[in-house]
Amino acid sequence: MHTCTRRNVLLSALALSAATTAMAQIGAGSAPVRLLVGYSAGGPVDQGARLFAQALSKELGSPVTVENKTGANATLAGSEVMRAKPDGKTLWFAASPTITISPNVMKQMQFDPAKDLSALAPVLSYYNVLVINNNEPYKNAAELVSYAKAHPQKLSYGSAGIGGSNHLGALLFATRSGIEMNHVPYKGNAPAMNDVIGGQISMMMDIISTASTFIHSHKVRAVAVTSPRRNPSLPDVPTFGESGIEGLKGFDVGGWYGVYGPKGMSPELVQQMNKAINAALGQPELKKRYAELGYDEWTGSAQTLADRAAKERAMWATVTHGIEIN
Repeated sequence: MHTCTRRNVLLSALALSAATTAMAQIGAGSAPVRLLVGYSAGGPVDQGARLFAQALSKELGSPVTVENKTGANATLAGSEVMRAKPDGKTLWFAASPTITISPNVMKQMQFDPAKDLSALAPVLSYYNVLVINNNEPYKNAAELVSYAKAHPQKLSYGSAGIGGSNHLGALLFATRSGIEMNHVPYKGNAPAMNDVIGGQISMMMDIISTASTFIHSHKVRAVAVTSPRRNPSLPDVPTFGESGIEGLKGFDVGGWYGVYGPKGMSPELVQQMNKAINAALGQPELKKRYAELGYDEWTGSAQTLADRAAKERAMWATVTHGIEIN
Protein backbone atom coordinates (compact mmCIF):
# COMPACT_ATOMS: atom_id res chain seq x y z
CA MET A 1 0.00 0.00 0.00
CA HIS A 2 1.29 3.45 -0.87
CA THR A 3 2.67 5.38 2.11
CA CYS A 4 0.29 8.30 1.54
CA THR A 5 -2.69 5.94 1.30
CA ARG A 6 -1.68 4.17 4.52
CA ARG A 7 -1.40 7.56 6.24
CA ASN A 8 -4.91 8.56 5.08
CA VAL A 9 -6.37 5.28 6.28
CA LEU A 10 -4.67 5.70 9.64
CA LEU A 11 -5.93 9.28 10.00
CA SER A 12 -9.46 8.19 9.13
CA ALA A 13 -9.31 5.40 11.69
CA LEU A 14 -8.05 7.79 14.35
CA ALA A 15 -10.83 10.28 13.56
CA LEU A 16 -13.45 7.53 13.75
CA SER A 17 -12.02 6.32 17.04
CA ALA A 18 -12.10 9.85 18.48
CA ALA A 19 -15.69 10.36 17.34
CA THR A 20 -16.76 7.02 18.80
CA THR A 21 -15.08 7.89 22.10
CA ALA A 22 -16.76 11.30 22.09
CA MET A 23 -20.22 9.80 21.68
CA ALA A 24 -19.49 7.11 24.25
CA GLN A 25 -19.20 9.92 26.80
CA ILE A 26 -22.90 10.68 26.37
CA GLY A 27 -24.20 7.29 25.20
CA ALA A 28 -26.46 4.61 26.63
CA GLY A 29 -26.03 3.69 30.24
CA SER A 30 -24.50 7.02 31.23
CA ALA A 31 -25.99 9.82 33.31
CA PRO A 32 -28.75 11.89 31.69
CA VAL A 33 -27.89 14.82 29.47
CA ARG A 34 -29.08 18.08 31.04
CA LEU A 35 -30.78 20.47 28.59
CA LEU A 36 -31.07 23.87 30.25
CA VAL A 37 -33.74 26.42 29.33
CA GLY A 38 -33.58 30.05 30.45
CA TYR A 39 -37.34 30.51 30.56
CA SER A 40 -40.13 29.21 32.78
CA ALA A 41 -42.03 25.98 32.18
CA GLY A 42 -44.97 26.18 29.81
CA GLY A 43 -43.63 28.98 27.64
CA PRO A 44 -42.70 28.66 23.96
CA VAL A 45 -38.98 28.01 24.53
CA ASP A 46 -39.71 25.37 27.17
CA GLN A 47 -42.30 23.79 24.87
CA GLY A 48 -39.84 23.60 22.00
CA ALA A 49 -37.10 22.23 24.25
CA ARG A 50 -39.23 19.42 25.69
CA LEU A 51 -40.27 18.19 22.26
CA PHE A 52 -36.64 18.35 21.13
CA ALA A 53 -35.35 16.56 24.25
CA GLN A 54 -37.52 13.52 23.53
CA ALA A 55 -36.16 13.25 20.00
CA LEU A 56 -32.52 13.83 21.00
CA SER A 57 -32.75 11.16 23.69
CA LYS A 58 -33.53 8.57 21.00
CA GLU A 59 -30.45 9.58 19.01
CA LEU A 60 -28.06 9.63 21.96
CA GLY A 61 -29.39 6.51 23.65
CA SER A 62 -29.38 8.44 26.90
CA PRO A 63 -32.11 10.36 28.77
CA VAL A 64 -32.25 14.09 28.07
CA THR A 65 -33.82 16.04 30.93
CA VAL A 66 -35.03 19.63 30.59
CA GLU A 67 -34.17 22.00 33.44
CA ASN A 68 -35.61 25.52 33.70
CA LYS A 69 -33.04 28.02 34.95
CA THR A 70 -34.80 31.38 34.88
CA GLY A 71 -33.51 34.82 35.78
CA ALA A 72 -31.08 37.52 34.67
CA ASN A 73 -32.96 38.09 31.42
CA ALA A 74 -32.80 34.36 30.63
CA THR A 75 -28.99 34.28 30.87
CA LEU A 76 -28.64 32.15 34.02
CA ALA A 77 -28.92 28.97 31.98
CA GLY A 78 -26.06 30.10 29.75
CA SER A 79 -23.95 30.99 32.78
CA GLU A 80 -24.37 27.48 34.19
CA VAL A 81 -23.52 25.84 30.87
CA MET A 82 -20.42 28.04 30.57
CA ARG A 83 -19.13 26.64 33.88
CA ALA A 84 -19.94 22.98 33.08
CA LYS A 85 -17.47 20.31 31.98
CA PRO A 86 -17.12 20.25 28.18
CA ASP A 87 -18.23 16.63 27.97
CA GLY A 88 -21.59 17.03 26.21
CA LYS A 89 -23.58 16.28 29.36
CA THR A 90 -24.76 19.88 29.93
CA LEU A 91 -26.34 21.72 27.02
CA TRP A 92 -28.30 24.95 26.55
CA PHE A 93 -31.46 25.17 24.44
CA ALA A 94 -31.04 28.87 23.74
CA ALA A 95 -33.45 31.36 22.19
CA SER A 96 -31.89 33.95 19.90
CA PRO A 97 -32.69 37.06 22.01
CA THR A 98 -30.35 35.86 24.77
CA ILE A 99 -27.58 35.29 22.24
CA THR A 100 -28.04 38.30 19.95
CA ILE A 101 -29.93 41.00 21.89
CA SER A 102 -28.93 40.59 25.54
CA PRO A 103 -25.21 41.29 24.87
CA ASN A 104 -26.26 44.66 23.44
CA VAL A 105 -28.55 45.78 26.26
CA MET A 106 -27.42 44.10 29.51
CA LYS A 107 -25.06 46.07 31.75
CA GLN A 108 -23.53 43.02 33.42
CA MET A 109 -23.96 39.92 31.34
CA GLN A 110 -21.91 37.14 32.95
CA PHE A 111 -20.60 35.64 29.72
CA ASP A 112 -20.04 36.37 26.05
CA PRO A 113 -22.04 33.88 23.94
CA ALA A 114 -19.56 34.23 21.08
CA LYS A 115 -16.49 33.46 23.22
CA ASP A 116 -17.57 31.43 26.24
CA LEU A 117 -19.74 28.74 24.63
CA SER A 118 -19.56 26.13 21.88
CA ALA A 119 -22.21 26.50 19.20
CA LEU A 120 -23.45 22.98 18.37
CA ALA A 121 -26.40 23.19 15.98
CA PRO A 122 -29.42 25.25 14.96
CA VAL A 123 -32.85 23.80 15.75
CA LEU A 124 -35.59 25.93 14.22
CA SER A 125 -36.67 29.42 13.24
CA TYR A 126 -39.80 31.21 14.37
CA TYR A 127 -41.75 34.38 13.72
CA ASN A 128 -44.06 36.53 15.77
CA VAL A 129 -47.60 37.68 15.18
CA LEU A 130 -49.09 40.99 16.33
CA VAL A 131 -52.29 40.32 18.27
CA ILE A 132 -54.80 42.87 19.57
CA ASN A 133 -57.65 43.01 22.04
CA ASN A 134 -60.93 42.02 20.41
CA ASN A 135 -62.49 45.42 21.14
CA GLU A 136 -59.85 47.47 19.33
CA PRO A 137 -61.42 49.27 16.31
CA TYR A 138 -58.73 48.48 13.71
CA LYS A 139 -58.53 45.17 11.87
CA ASN A 140 -55.24 45.31 9.92
CA ALA A 141 -51.84 46.98 10.04
CA ALA A 142 -52.84 49.91 7.83
CA GLU A 143 -55.89 50.71 9.97
CA LEU A 144 -53.78 50.35 13.13
CA VAL A 145 -51.23 52.84 11.85
CA SER A 146 -53.95 55.32 10.83
CA TYR A 147 -55.59 55.00 14.26
CA ALA A 148 -52.28 55.45 16.09
CA LYS A 149 -51.49 58.61 14.13
CA ALA A 150 -54.94 60.03 14.90
CA HIS A 151 -54.62 59.11 18.61
CA PRO A 152 -50.99 59.78 19.63
CA GLN A 153 -49.75 57.86 22.69
CA LYS A 154 -53.12 56.13 23.20
CA LEU A 155 -52.04 52.65 22.13
CA SER A 156 -49.96 50.40 24.37
CA TYR A 157 -48.13 47.18 23.64
CA GLY A 158 -46.84 44.53 25.99
CA SER A 159 -43.75 42.37 25.86
CA ALA A 160 -41.97 39.66 27.81
CA GLY A 161 -39.52 42.28 29.04
CA ILE A 162 -37.29 45.15 28.00
CA GLY A 163 -34.89 44.22 25.23
CA GLY A 164 -36.66 41.03 24.18
CA SER A 165 -37.44 40.17 20.58
CA ASN A 166 -41.14 40.96 20.92
CA HIS A 167 -40.31 44.34 22.48
CA LEU A 168 -37.82 45.26 19.78
CA GLY A 169 -39.95 43.77 17.01
CA ALA A 170 -42.91 45.95 18.01
CA LEU A 171 -40.60 48.94 18.39
CA LEU A 172 -39.23 48.33 14.90
CA PHE A 173 -42.79 48.14 13.51
CA ALA A 174 -43.70 51.44 15.20
CA THR A 175 -40.51 53.15 14.03
CA ARG A 176 -40.84 52.04 10.41
CA SER A 177 -44.52 52.97 10.23
CA GLY A 178 -44.01 56.36 11.90
CA ILE A 179 -46.18 55.89 15.00
CA GLU A 180 -45.66 56.12 18.75
CA MET A 181 -46.97 53.58 21.25
CA ASN A 182 -46.42 53.02 24.97
CA HIS A 183 -44.35 49.99 25.90
CA VAL A 184 -45.47 47.95 28.94
CA PRO A 185 -42.90 45.27 29.89
CA TYR A 186 -43.98 42.13 31.72
CA LYS A 187 -42.15 39.18 33.27
CA GLY A 188 -42.95 36.79 30.45
CA ASN A 189 -45.28 36.44 27.48
CA ALA A 190 -48.16 34.83 29.40
CA PRO A 191 -49.03 37.79 31.69
CA ALA A 192 -48.75 40.17 28.76
CA MET A 193 -51.16 38.05 26.72
CA ASN A 194 -53.58 37.93 29.65
CA ASP A 195 -53.68 41.72 29.71
CA VAL A 196 -54.23 41.92 25.95
CA ILE A 197 -57.20 39.59 26.39
CA GLY A 198 -58.46 41.62 29.34
CA GLY A 199 -58.03 44.96 27.58
CA GLN A 200 -55.46 46.42 29.99
CA ILE A 201 -53.13 46.88 27.00
CA SER A 202 -53.93 47.16 23.30
CA MET A 203 -51.63 44.59 21.76
CA MET A 204 -48.44 42.56 21.81
CA MET A 205 -46.20 40.55 19.54
CA ASP A 206 -45.98 36.90 20.52
CA ILE A 207 -44.40 33.79 19.03
CA ILE A 208 -46.82 32.20 16.57
CA SER A 209 -46.55 28.79 18.26
CA THR A 210 -48.16 30.07 21.48
CA ALA A 211 -50.28 32.93 20.13
CA SER A 212 -52.11 30.70 17.62
CA THR A 213 -54.05 29.00 20.45
CA PHE A 214 -55.51 32.35 21.54
CA ILE A 215 -56.13 33.39 17.94
CA HIS A 216 -57.97 30.20 16.99
CA SER A 217 -60.08 30.39 20.17
CA HIS A 218 -60.98 34.02 19.30
CA LYS A 219 -59.58 35.43 22.55
CA VAL A 220 -57.48 37.91 20.54
CA ARG A 221 -57.36 39.04 16.91
CA ALA A 222 -54.31 38.66 14.71
CA VAL A 223 -53.18 41.71 12.71
CA ALA A 224 -50.05 40.57 10.88
CA VAL A 225 -47.12 38.16 11.03
CA THR A 226 -43.50 39.34 11.05
CA SER A 227 -42.34 36.88 8.38
CA PRO A 228 -41.81 37.71 4.69
CA ARG A 229 -44.43 35.08 3.76
CA ARG A 230 -47.69 34.00 5.38
CA ASN A 231 -47.37 31.29 7.99
CA PRO A 232 -49.00 27.92 7.17
CA SER A 233 -50.53 27.71 10.66
CA LEU A 234 -52.19 31.14 10.18
CA PRO A 235 -52.89 31.25 6.44
CA ASP A 236 -55.50 34.02 6.69
CA VAL A 237 -53.22 36.43 8.56
CA PRO A 238 -51.31 38.80 6.24
CA THR A 239 -47.68 39.82 6.57
CA PHE A 240 -46.66 43.34 7.54
CA GLY A 241 -45.26 43.67 4.05
CA GLU A 242 -48.79 43.24 2.64
CA SER A 243 -50.04 46.31 4.52
CA GLY A 244 -49.13 48.73 1.72
CA ILE A 245 -47.17 50.92 4.15
CA GLU A 246 -43.89 51.98 2.57
CA GLY A 247 -41.80 51.52 5.69
CA LEU A 248 -43.01 47.96 6.18
CA LYS A 249 -41.98 46.60 2.79
CA GLY A 250 -39.72 43.60 3.30
CA PHE A 251 -40.45 43.48 7.05
CA ASP A 252 -38.70 40.31 8.24
CA VAL A 253 -38.13 39.98 11.97
CA GLY A 254 -37.88 36.54 13.52
CA GLY A 255 -35.93 34.47 15.95
CA TRP A 256 -34.52 31.00 16.38
CA TYR A 257 -33.52 28.29 18.82
CA GLY A 258 -30.10 26.70 18.89
CA VAL A 259 -28.12 24.28 21.06
CA TYR A 260 -24.92 25.36 22.81
CA GLY A 261 -22.43 23.60 25.04
CA PRO A 262 -19.51 24.75 27.20
CA LYS A 263 -16.40 26.22 25.65
CA GLY A 264 -13.64 23.67 25.16
CA MET A 265 -15.65 20.80 23.70
CA SER A 266 -13.46 18.78 21.34
CA PRO A 267 -14.04 19.23 17.58
CA GLU A 268 -14.99 15.55 17.40
CA LEU A 269 -17.62 15.90 20.12
CA VAL A 270 -19.02 19.07 18.53
CA GLN A 271 -19.29 17.26 15.20
CA GLN A 272 -20.98 14.23 16.71
CA MET A 273 -23.41 16.32 18.76
CA ASN A 274 -24.27 18.26 15.60
CA LYS A 275 -24.93 14.98 13.79
CA ALA A 276 -27.16 13.70 16.61
CA ILE A 277 -29.12 16.98 16.79
CA ASN A 278 -29.73 17.06 13.05
CA ALA A 279 -30.82 13.41 13.14
CA ALA A 280 -33.26 14.23 15.96
CA LEU A 281 -34.70 17.10 13.92
CA GLY A 282 -35.23 14.67 11.06
CA GLN A 283 -37.56 12.44 13.08
CA PRO A 284 -41.02 12.60 11.44
CA GLU A 285 -42.95 13.11 14.69
CA LEU A 286 -40.83 16.08 15.77
CA LYS A 287 -40.99 17.63 12.30
CA LYS A 288 -44.79 17.26 12.37
CA ARG A 289 -45.19 18.83 15.82
CA TYR A 290 -42.90 21.76 15.04
CA ALA A 291 -44.79 22.42 11.79
CA GLU A 292 -48.13 22.33 13.63
CA LEU A 293 -46.79 24.97 16.02
CA GLY A 294 -45.81 27.27 13.16
CA TYR A 295 -42.06 26.75 13.38
CA ASP A 296 -39.74 26.59 10.39
CA GLU A 297 -37.17 23.78 10.31
CA TRP A 298 -33.59 25.07 10.46
CA THR A 299 -30.78 22.56 10.35
CA GLY A 300 -27.10 22.98 9.64
CA SER A 301 -23.58 22.91 11.00
CA ALA A 302 -22.26 24.40 14.20
CA GLN A 303 -20.74 27.16 12.08
CA THR A 304 -24.14 27.89 10.53
CA LEU A 305 -25.45 28.68 14.01
CA ALA A 306 -22.40 30.74 14.99
CA ASP A 307 -22.51 32.80 11.79
CA ARG A 308 -26.20 33.70 12.08
CA ALA A 309 -25.75 34.62 15.73
CA ALA A 310 -22.88 36.98 14.88
CA LYS A 311 -24.81 38.60 12.03
CA GLU A 312 -27.95 39.22 14.09
CA ARG A 313 -26.03 40.44 17.11
CA ALA A 314 -24.56 43.15 14.88
CA MET A 315 -28.01 43.95 13.43
CA TRP A 316 -29.69 44.40 16.82
CA ALA A 317 -26.84 46.64 17.94
CA THR A 318 -28.12 49.22 15.44
CA VAL A 319 -31.62 49.43 17.02
CA THR A 320 -30.90 49.07 20.75
CA HIS A 321 -29.35 52.48 21.40
CA GLY A 322 -30.67 53.89 24.66
CA ILE A 323 -32.04 50.54 25.86
CA GLU A 324 -30.24 49.22 28.92
CA ILE A 325 -31.22 46.62 31.51
CA ASN A 326 -29.52 45.36 34.66
